[in-house]
Amino acid sequence: MQNDHPLGPADDLPGSQPPNASGPRTPGQQPRRATARFMLSHPLHFLSLGFGSGLSPVAPGTFGTLFAWASFAVLSRYLTVIEWGVLIVAGFIGGIAICGFTARRLGIEDPSAVVWDEIVAFWLVLLMVTPATLSGQVWAFIVFRFFDMVKPPPIGYFDRRLKGGFGIMFDDLIAAFFTLLVIALWRMSV
Repeated sequence: MQNDHPLGPADDLPGSQPPNASGPRTPGQQPRRATARFMLSHPLHFLSLGFGSGLSPVAPGTFGTLFAWASFAVLSRYLTVIEWGVLIVAGFIGGIAICGFTARRLGIEDPSAVVWDEIVAFWLVLLMVTPATLSGQVWAFIVFRFFDMVKPPPIGYFDRRLKGGFGIMFDDLIAAFFTLLVIALWRMSV
């Protein structure tokens, strides 16, 4: 069983870094595992781990995307298109810092438990395809998950080349773009 190091007051600061969590890992250094305790240790971890959806032991990205879908359905009752746009842009820009912070704390470049990138990207997809039937939303979910998991070119290129919080966020933004492209091409063909 892996033990997380105890968190001190200085560890709660976004600019602070836990021991051995920044830069490349040295031989023998183990990355931290995302746990409920870790998630609750800092509000930014709570966001980057998708309010707990990223803690799924199986397919955390899929669970993060499902959370995005459910939260979109709930929040759409209260937010206008403009407000959604502001939320998505703020979520992307803030996500660069939030996801980078959690990744550094875990000691992993792009932890699978960090799903804020999937949430923001899928919100964008749903916003752009709305109004869509339930079956249209299911297809948007399937196509997005395909691009996010398989990472065909150029998504894989960006995933390998871009590091830190920007890299974590950007490859999912490209996956959202390709999802929207496929949906647009499909709509034009029918």
